[in-house]
Amino acid sequence: MEEYKDNFDLPAKAPGTALKGQGNTSPAVDRISDLMCRELINRAIKAQKMSYAPYSHWNVGAALLAKNGNIITGCNIENAAYTPTNCAERTAFFKAVSEGIREFAAIAIVGGPDYTIKDYCAPCGVCRQVMMEFCDPKKFYVIIAKSEDAYLVYTLEEILPMGFGPKNLGK
Repeated sequence: MEEYKDNFDLPAKAPGTALKGQGNTSPAVDRISDLMCRELINRAIKAQKMSYAPYSHWNVGAALLAKNGNIITGCNIENAAYTPTNCAERTAFFKAVSEGIREFAAIAIVGGPDYTIKDYCAPCGVCRQVMMEFCDPKKFYVIIAKSEDAYLVYTLEEILPMGFGPKNLGK
């Protein structure tokens, strides 16, 4: 884990506002800086290179920004029995939680066949549920990218509407 400081908790703007000059039209794009998005995407691309996916050949990398400034990376790790397979996003979350980090601001995700990145790679439902366990869905940003120049940013609430989390249990 490496610490990175940036203003990642910018005030929210109206949904659908684009970050000028980047061509991004994601609703949350103005709520996290372009510099931070690019740094997280760069780290996710590096994490993708560590992926172990001998069965699907679909390699994913993720970079998770903790509120304390740490960036925790993860990659997908497959298993011949399939069920024990772990996604890149969950790998990053579980690494962070195992080190005592439980407050998060954003995650960047990249993925594609045989270590390439050809299109956006959104998190699966299980990963979205793990995010819901630890993150405020209105304030946690999910960045899906094809490159440092082509990315979309959403809040967790936008990709997991009506999500179930600790607050539903009165926690």
